[in-house]
Amino acid sequence: MPGQRPFLARRLKLWELVAVDTVAAAVLLAVHISFLSVVDDSQPPFAGPLWFGWLISAVATVPVAVRRLWPVPMFAVALLGSMLATFFSATREPWIPAAAVLYVLSATNRGPVVSLVAALACTAVASVSTAIFTEQSFSDLPRDILVLVTMVMVTAWALGRWIWARRSYAATSARQLAESMVNDERLRIARELHDIVAHSMSLIAVKAGIANHVADQRPEEARDALRVIESTSRNTLNDMRRMLGVLRSDSPELAPAPGLSGLPELAERARSAGVAVTMTAPAVSLPSGVEMSVYRIVQEALTNVVKHAGPVPCTVTVTTSGQEVRITVVDSGPGGTPGSGHGLIGMRERVMMYGGEFSAGPLPTGGFAVSASLPYTAEAS
Repeated sequence: MPGQRPFLARRLKLWELVAVDTVAAAVLLAVHISFLSVVDDSQPPFAGPLWFGWLISAVATVPVAVRRLWPVPMFAVALLGSMLATFFSATREPWIPAAAVLYVLSATNRGPVVSLVAALACTAVASVSTAIFTEQSFSDLPRDILVLVTMVMVTAWALGRWIWARRSYAATSARQLAESMVNDERLRIARELHDIVAHSMSLIAVKAGIANHVADQRPEEARDALRVIESTSRNTLNDMRRMLGVLRSDSPELAPAPGLSGLPELAERARSAGVAVTMTAPAVSLPSGVEMSVYRIVQEALTNVVKHAGPVPCTVTVTTSGQEVRITVVDSGPGGTPGSGHGLIGMRERVMMYGGEFSAGPLPTGGFAVSASLPYTAEAS
């Protein structure tokens, strides 16, 4: 049916694997039982009572059905059954049931030495039982039998170790991917919190200082500063509540991400802090992620101007050409390094996410400049 995964396209559950193994064990048991009545020139026929032949066949093959539940004990039982089947001439196959259990033993999370010793022990037991059965010395044993049994055992062991290594690599890759995703999300949340809080708190700190300085001489200007503090703090609280809602809810109501349309408001906030902002930005539509990155870069750059340059002229220019958007923020302040916080780091990380270029530093003629370019694809817009 549509929407369902094909049966073989998913990993079988344990009970499904046991069911498949049970069918395989039943087939091997039937084959072993059929060998009890086979007569050929390669070895004498089975001469014991029929019930004993059935018992030997069951001991050799039934462990295959539950090999995934108890690999080590079932391997020992299958090994014993194959040895008895060889000793009493009750089989014509190269120890396939023991090899099947050995495969699971080596494919599970056990050391390679354990499964390798099991494979060598299986080959040694095959040699001993064949020697007893044929009444020959080890030097006179039929080499084709020993080579065939050895190849079956080594192949089963090697295949099991390959499966184990593949699963181990997949699990390690999945764990590393999950850790990387968690770290990326942590950085993204940290950047958003920094951009929201740092910008607003810088404006609040500036306006609080102005209000405290002019409260006695110019109370009206102090009240204007307090109104800006009130509005900015309220907007910041709303942004914080919205972000917390996104983190707490499985299906939050998401507000539109900030973009180019919000740049004039950023400029107005900076002007309220005394920065003479000249803003040039195109009225175009870009991919939402690019627009939000442009908004955050301009926001952080203006925050640095407010905090470190003071009430100075500042020019913000945003241009688009082809499949790239460029941001330039230049102020005419003292030109020092804007602190050692996370602002410049956050801006650089946003630019690097898109494979763009970023630079920030003082100008030779005074002032400070932030420049960034973000490539984007027109199809995503």
